[in-house]
Amino acid sequence: MGWKVAMGVKVAGGGGAGADKLRVAAVARTRMRPWVLRATTTVLLWTCVVQLTAVGDRWGPRVLKGWPSCRTAPEAAATLATMPLTTPVPVVEKAPLPPKRIYRNNGYLMVSCNGGLNQMRAAICDMVVIARYLNVTLIVPELDKTSFWNDPSEFQDIFDVEHFIDSLRDEVRILRELPPRVKRRVELGMFHSMPPVSWSDISYYHKQILPLIRKHKVLHLNRTDARLANNGLTLEVQKLRCRVNYASLKFTPEIEELGRRVIRLLRQNGPFLVLHLRYEMDMLAFSGCTEGCTHEEADELTRMRYAYPWWKEKVINSFAKRKDGLCPLTPEEIALVLRALDIDRNMQIYIAAGEIYGGKRRMASLTSAYPNVVRKETLLEPSDLRFFQNHSSQMAALDYLVSLESDIFVPTYDGNMAKVVEGHRRFMGFKKTILLDRKLIVELIDQYNSGSMRPDEFSSLIKSVHANRMGAASKRTVIPDKPKEEDYFYANPQECLRDPNLLRTS
Repeated sequence: MGWKVAMGVKVAGGGGAGADKLRVAAVARTRMRPWVLRATTTVLLWTCVVQLTAVGDRWGPRVLKGWPSCRTAPEAAATLATMPLTTPVPVVEKAPLPPKRIYRNNGYLMVSCNGGLNQMRAAICDMVVIARYLNVTLIVPELDKTSFWNDPSEFQDIFDVEHFIDSLRDEVRILRELPPRVKRRVELGMFHSMPPVSWSDISYYHKQILPLIRKHKVLHLNRTDARLANNGLTLEVQKLRCRVNYASLKFTPEIEELGRRVIRLLRQNGPFLVLHLRYEMDMLAFSGCTEGCTHEEADELTRMRYAYPWWKEKVINSFAKRKDGLCPLTPEEIALVLRALDIDRNMQIYIAAGEIYGGKRRMASLTSAYPNVVRKETLLEPSDLRFFQNHSSQMAALDYLVSLESDIFVPTYDGNMAKVVEGHRRFMGFKKTILLDRKLIVELIDQYNSGSMRPDEFSSLIKSVHANRMGAASKRTVIPDKPKEEDYFYANPQECLRDPNLLRTS
């Protein structure tokens, strides 16, 4: 009858009742011994986990939390030396998750964001709202990897994806990726891809987009910038946009920790101003602004503009554009403005930007007027930023965090970061944000530089012009049929802001 092997015991295939009992016993031992081994191992593992948890915060924060502790070894040792042996270890309980919203799923929405970090941030908020009100399942958005910045970062490299999904589960179902069956359909090309119409309201998505989702089961939106209107939406829609932006879109723990470290280093030396100096090569090439540039630099910027086919405007009059206030202020111009506003010469000026075009030569006026000009690269060690190199969106995330916490925020151009940070600072309690009137500034600067205006007169006019441009409460300007010209929702999310009078009395 052959042989069976059980735990090293050979048992004959035949032999009557005695052999059957022997086989049963052998099988029982075979099944029992792995079970006992598993049970014993489980008990031992749980014992280790309990012990590690009990001493984890005291002895091993780096190991248990997966990121370098912000406390140095001497600090930790000093804390332990003064800690009574009976001190209970604090237990940090994870906040309970909101209950899942139950709804009939109409299909799956995939989105590919375009643009820089803050353009994508606003777009993600809009896509969550669209998915929520179409009762579809949203797939974690894909970030732009093909734009000028060429950043290969995935969503989870910049944002806390688990928090993003969990914090919105009471509104919309979000998945990291398509279910396998649906994914196979997409791989076979069984889906529909399109750009939605810009500045649309929710009715457009109900009437035009939802039928496509129901038909194809999977819809891919391949452009996401400004695809939801600023105004004319319900209060619930606007508040959900704010909830996503200010509560659900948290950066990764690594980015958040490094941002806190930069802020601590700045705070050690007193108050600081964040200058979003958008005088970078890509912005100058895109806008066609060449004020203060050499002929060689102007030619270089023009060649770059023609090299990117999706930058539609090619022939640009830099002089006229600057006069209209449509150019980012130069380092020389912003130095004059800060002095005119009586910003303390000893104030720390944190530059929230990439590489300034023209380098030290163009920064000379600013650093002469304000010697405490710093950047993340000068505050941190190269090793702190090694994982962020060549990842412009992750670098921008650091600047975003520092900008939020600054005593004063001054953007030199009204790009996406300037607008989104402005709105976030309003949400945080109308923190001081100086919104520069560039058209008037360049007119005054030209008069001042020509000698037709005294320094005290220049300063007085700059102050009076900006007295009511400090990020205080205001109503969004609405321009029907011209959404590009009206106030941007994310720069002034008035539906989500507390009454400033209550803030002053609280």
